[in-house]
Amino acid sequence: MPIMAENFFGSVGRRALSFRRGIHEASVLVNNTFYWTFVSPFKGMPLRIPLTVSEMVKTGYNSIPIVAVISFFVGIILAFQAAYQLKKVGALIYVANLVGVSLTRELSPILTAIIVAGRSGSYFAAEIGSMKVSEEVDALTCMGINPVGFLVSPKLVAMMIMLPALTLFSDLIGIAGGLLLSSTVLGINWFNYYQQTLNALLVMDVISGLVKALAFAVIITLVGAYQGFRVEGGAEEVGKRTTSSVVTSIFLVIVFDLFFTVLFYYFT
Repeated sequence: MPIMAENFFGSVGRRALSFRRGIHEASVLVNNTFYWTFVSPFKGMPLRIPLTVSEMVKTGYNSIPIVAVISFFVGIILAFQAAYQLKKVGALIYVANLVGVSLTRELSPILTAIIVAGRSGSYFAAEIGSMKVSEEVDALTCMGINPVGFLVSPKLVAMMIMLPALTLFSDLIGIAGGLLLSSTVLGINWFNYYQQTLNALLVMDVISGLVKALAFAVIITLVGAYQGFRVEGGAEEVGKRTTSSVVTSIFLVIVFDLFFTVLFYYFT
């Protein structure tokens, strides 16, 4: 019995210490990232613009095809599901309301964030993790270059620009998908659908989605960088950390989506 108790409390203690160490490392990374991104440029250490533009291309431009396809299909699915109920009460025109508001406030930000987390978040973790394994991160430190400012800050700026842009693009494509289905299958005049969408949407609907996207961009970048810097060992550890970055990013995206949804519900 004493041995079992010792093993139990020892296991709990080790997990608690590991959790505490992880929280500390994450806090340090967040502090350093925000310093090198938003403070150091005003102290004569500007961002690396060419690398930031390159990251914008990888993060945003290369994600356009998959975001467009998924958003278009989601818009069609939403229109179908809304029509299934609304046709019973003769209110098919309100399909436009449901599609437009659902996409701008909720579905476009979260779907785009999940897509980007799978593409770019995993790429961030794998790139930094590979550099950690090959001791390139240590080499940067030896040369007097801060690894966070060199590797993470350009990625954060690129993500904060491109994820809201992709979300806005997803809004438009999703609404276009609903419009196409409504005008062809449901028999709704396309101009009436367009007018109904404009009447239903408020500026705050679009802004709330973009605010969510901005928060998701920070989460995805920081989680990917955190998992990359925690790599210890060889290629197998890189794979584990890459997978962990995607899972953690999606989990946190959903948690923060709930937080912002409740916040906007009560304050808008």
